[in-house]
Amino acid sequence: MVNIKNKSRWNLYFYLRTKSMGSITILNKNKWKETMKRNIYQKLHDACLSAKNVIKGDKVNGMHFRPLLHDKVQEVATQALLDNNLYATCNYLTEIVPNYKKVMVVCTMRVYDVDDPTQHILVDGCSSFGDISMFGTGNAMSYSRKYAFLNLLNLKTGIKDEDGYNAVPFDQNSVEQSIEEPTYTDDSIEVEDIKNEIKSAKNMKEFNILAEKYSDHIQYLIKNNTKVYQQIKDVADTRELQLNKGQ
Repeated sequence: MVNIKNKSRWNLYFYLRTKSMGSITILNKNKWKETMKRNIYQKLHDACLSAKNVIKGDKVNGMHFRPLLHDKVQEVATQALLDNNLYATCNYLTEIVPNYKKVMVVCTMRVYDVDDPTQHILVDGCSSFGDISMFGTGNAMSYSRKYAFLNLLNLKTGIKDEDGYNAVPFDQNSVEQSIEEPTYTDDSIEVEDIKNEIKSAKNMKEFNILAEKYSDHIQYLIKNNTKVYQQIKDVADTRELQLNKGQ
């Protein structure tokens, strides 16, 4: 018979009394730890529960909302993962989209179990468009990575006073006012003339001729005045859709 009283508190073995046989069973302490080990999904579940709220950034001039910043999302998500012995890595696939004069970036995030690196969870499909410029690809990478983190941990991003945790519904009879997009200009390009020509295109042949005619202007705007470029692009997208529908 084993004398439990003589066993030290820090002994490598501990004892369990089995109900079926009424005897003392000796188990290896390391084996017990192994059976109690959390799997990667349990760790991810705990990380989701323990993750802090993401605090949005401050409004800036011309912006009607508080931005959800990549660095803040990454800070909250990374800490929650590390606290649960999880580590995230990202790979990116980039592709130039000629029709939109944009670069598309697709983020593939893998979350590894530090205790068992053979186990990982894949977060695939988060993507973003970026301008074809010096910073376009980097911006799109950050944006797609941010939403991979958000999807992975279902992070809370609400703010009390704007569509957040304690959001108050609109009054039943209230009318939401739309905010008209301001018109931007560029001193070196006749922006309104370009937009009017695009709107006046009678068929796809004329539309494509205009696209070729103003290709240098568009490249200039992509690099130097993205707001004007976006407004021309919106007009072009609308007219192209109308022409494809025979309007």
